[in-house]
Amino acid sequence: VLIECDPSIKAIILKIDSESHEYIVEDLDDYALVIKESQLSRLKEKLEEVRMVVLLREKGDSLRNGVGAC
Repeated sequence: VLIECDPSIKAIILKIDSESHEYIVEDLDDYALVIKESQLSRLKEKLEEVRMVVLLREKGDSLRNGVGAC
């Protein structure tokens, strides 16, 4: 399956794949990858996990810095 994405998202996908080499068939260019179709849903789950970690980290940073405090 051809995936086209921002280079920052591609970097995350490359990092995820580096742990197990289960997802990427071919790295085409700065914006495109070919992903194993059988692993697409799992890759989406992993990306969502990364997104949640980043959001929680940002929220924690905001709270520690007093942003968003009432």
